[in-house]
Amino acid sequence: MGWKAAQKLIHHWKILRGDNVMIIRGKDKGETGVIKRVIRSQNRVIVDGKNLVKKHIKQGQGHEGGIFSVEAPLHVSNVQVVDPVTGKPCKVGIKYLEDGTKVRVSRGIGASGSIIPRPEILKIRSTPRPTVVCFVHAPFYYLCLSAAWICSIWSTFCKMPLNCVFVHDDIRR
Repeated sequence: MGWKAAQKLIHHWKILRGDNVMIIRGKDKGETGVIKRVIRSQNRVIVDGKNLVKKHIKQGQGHEGGIFSVEAPLHVSNVQVVDPVTGKPCKVGIKYLEDGTKVRVSRGIGASGSIIPRPEILKIRSTPRPTVVCFVHAPFYYLCLSAAWICSIWSTFCKMPLNCVFVHDDIRR
C-alpha cells in the first residue's frame, strides 16, 4: 500500500465483526449478511456468503487443487449497518446514555434512532487474559513500577494484553 492510501485509513471504525449489514453497491447490491472479518489495514470487510469469486488453486502436498468459490473483501463504503427496527440501511452514530455507557445508534433519513446492539461474537473470548498481581508496599514501590513496565512490554511484543493489578497495602509503621 502506498503512502497516499495509508493516509486514507479509517481510524474510528463504526462497523464491527458480527454486524448485520446491507451491501449498497456491487453485484450483490441490496442483499444482507453478517460481517465475517474486518481488514482494517485495507478498509475492507468480508461479508459471510456474499461477493463470491472463483479461485483457481493449484494442487500441492496435503491439499487438492481445483476451482473454489471464496468470499472476496468489499470496501467498507459499500456496506451499511441495518437498522434493527426498520430493517433498512442506516448510518451509525455514537451516543452516551445517562449511566455513562457508550452505545451505537442508527442515524440518517428514515432511521429509527434506536440502539444498535454490540454483536455477541465480540463478547466471547477464546482464551482468558493472563493477570499479574503486584502488592504495593512502600519500600517496594519501584519494584512494582518495573512490573508495570514488564506488563506493557509483554503486551507490545506478544500482541496479547496482560492485565496488571496493583493492590496497595497501606501499612504505616
